Amino acid sequence: MREITASGQTVEEAVQSALEQLNTTRDQVEIDVIDEGKKGLLGLFGTKRAIVTVKIAKNQIQQAEKYIQEVTKNMNVDVEIATTIEDNHVTFELSGEKIALLIGKRGQTLNAFQYLVHLTLNKDGNQFYTVTVDAEGYRGRRKETLESLALKMADKAVRLNKKVALEPMPAYERKIIHSALQGNKEISTYSDGVEPHRHIVIKP
Repeated sequence: MREITASGQTVEEAVQSALEQLNTTRDQVEIDVIDEGKKGLLGLFGTKRAIVTVKIAKNQIQQAEKYIQEVTKNMNVDVEIATTIEDNHVTFELSGEKIALLIGKRGQTLNAFQYLVHLTLNKDGNQFYTVTVDAEGYRGRRKETLESLALKMADKAVRLNKKVALEPMPAYERKIIHSALQGNKEISTYSDGVEPHRHIVIKP
C-alpha cells in the first residue's frame, strides 16, 4: 500500500491515522489535505471531519539506483553500486567487469550517464541533489591526469609566452584545471567558447 485516505476530528488526527495504517513516519510521506473539517456548534452539531490523502514519497536515491541498473543492464554491463550521500551530494561508485564500456573515450560516456542520472534523481523528489557517477576510481585518475596536464600546459604558455588552448571539457573538469593553476602567478586561466565546446585558455 503506497497511499491512503484517512479522516479524523482534526487534520493532525487524520494524518496520524494514515501514518499508522501505512506504518511509516511523517518525513517519508507527502500529505494532501482534502478537507480541513469543521468544528460544529458547541462542538456537537454540524461537525465535519477532516480528510487527508497521505502517500509514501518516492525514495529518490533508490529510484536513481534502479535507473542505473536498468541502463547498465541494457548495455550488457553488470555493475555493483556503492552509494554515498554527503549533505546534498550523492556519489554512485560503480564496479564490474566491463566497466570500460561505461567510461568511454576520455570519460565521455560516463559524463553523459552522470548527467542522465542527475536528471532522474531530481525529476520529482522533494530534495535537490548534485551527483557524481564514478566507475572504479576513474574520476580520481582523471583528476590526476588533468592536474599534470594543467602544469605541463602552463609551463608551455610561459615558455612560448603565448596563450595555450586546451581541449573542450565539461565544467567540473575545467574547474579542476582552474584550481590546479590558481596559485601560479605567471599565468591566468579563463574559459572560452560555448558548450559543449567550452575550453580553458591558459594565458601568460
